Amino acid sequence: MSALDVLFVHNNFPAQFRNLAATFASLPGCRVAAIGAGSASAMAGVDLRRYGFSGRELSNVHPFARRFEIESRRAEQVMYSANAMKYDGFTPQLIYVHPGWGEALPLRVLFPDATLCCYSEFYYAPSGTDVGFDREFPPFGIDGETRIVLRNAATLLALTDADFAVAPTEWQRSVFPREFRDKIHVVHDGLDCDRLMLRAPARAREIAGIPIPDDAEIVTFVARNLEPYRGFHVFMRALPRLLAKRPRARVFLVGGDKVGYGAGPPRHASWRQALLEELDGRLDLGRVHFTGSLPYESYLALLVRSDAHCYLTYPFVLSWSMLEAMALGCLVVGSDTGPVTEVITHGENGLLVPFFDTDAIADTIADALAHPRRMRRLREAARHTARSRYDFARVSLPRHVDLLHQVGCSQRLVELLAGVQPADI
Repeated sequence: MSALDVLFVHNNFPAQFRNLAATFASLPGCRVAAIGAGSASAMAGVDLRRYGFSGRELSNVHPFARRFEIESRRAEQVMYSANAMKYDGFTPQLIYVHPGWGEALPLRVLFPDATLCCYSEFYYAPSGTDVGFDREFPPFGIDGETRIVLRNAATLLALTDADFAVAPTEWQRSVFPREFRDKIHVVHDGLDCDRLMLRAPARAREIAGIPIPDDAEIVTFVARNLEPYRGFHVFMRALPRLLAKRPRARVFLVGGDKVGYGAGPPRHASWRQALLEELDGRLDLGRVHFTGSLPYESYLALLVRSDAHCYLTYPFVLSWSMLEAMALGCLVVGSDTGPVTEVITHGENGLLVPFFDTDAIADTIADALAHPRRMRRLREAARHTARSRYDFARVSLPRHVDLLHQVGCSQRLVELLAGVQPADI
């Protein structure tokens, strides 16, 4: 019996495909391969082909076309890697691809008979989502807004080629053009809620070498990078009031100093430096701890110890960290922006605050710290929300099975996938 071949394409593989790739790799008779850039990480049971990428000189390319030029160069490298796989006898029946870097462009031509799924993470717009949301920063102007719209070129081509697409949340699906929404189905990447609970460590006495007094009230803030897109500047401005109201509060901020989204500060090496200078003399730095990026186990230990977890975001992609915090039973104080309000209902499974209202953020966190028993119900509801709506094995995987069946993917592959039980993953 011939092998069933599944291909994942993502420059940072496994990224959003981690759970799916691991599940396919566990199926008997299924060969799984991935194509990614140098930042891609190996996974057990997955044949990872990394491509090199250079040649970023773009001075002769029109500014409007520079992003697509880079995406085309990536597409060329994916084409070479995929062709090498074909010569080795690997012909995927199913392909999952993130289109955001142009890597989907050659796939339909290379594999005309494959079922192709496009991961629809975000669609860029000059207004109504992230751009223009924060009036603290200057507008882009007509040239900048045109470049923003043109970021969608590769994604639109990928959606045209795809048999179906998935978006992790309803809000993310809603930002795509109406013409494509019927093709996009909401399927979150999924959490392993059972494993999260099993791995949750005992009450930590220190994090990243920082001692935690037994009577401390721990406030947590997590982002890949500490930057305005994730409300870092707003959260920092709320801290003087919060620390004054709660003398036993200790604040842990987890994240790097790079710029993942948007622009860096004009006069500082990082947003952390910029905000520390702005708030100089107003913060008790003995109670504000910057941990940098943490190992995953330390990150979980901190969330388990958290008394209040603040998650703020522009109208943009929802972070896994908020859902993981909920799965661990954290009391989440989140911004009242679309990605968050889809998940959190104020007073039911968390608390919502206006993104820019630093007093409301400080007061809401302080009130949560002052009434831990009252918050217990919200914590349990948050855990239930994560498990009932975002668990991979119980929610996301069955949805993928249904979709693959609907689009006529290999029946043998669908049957194998449908037979996976939560305990098998």
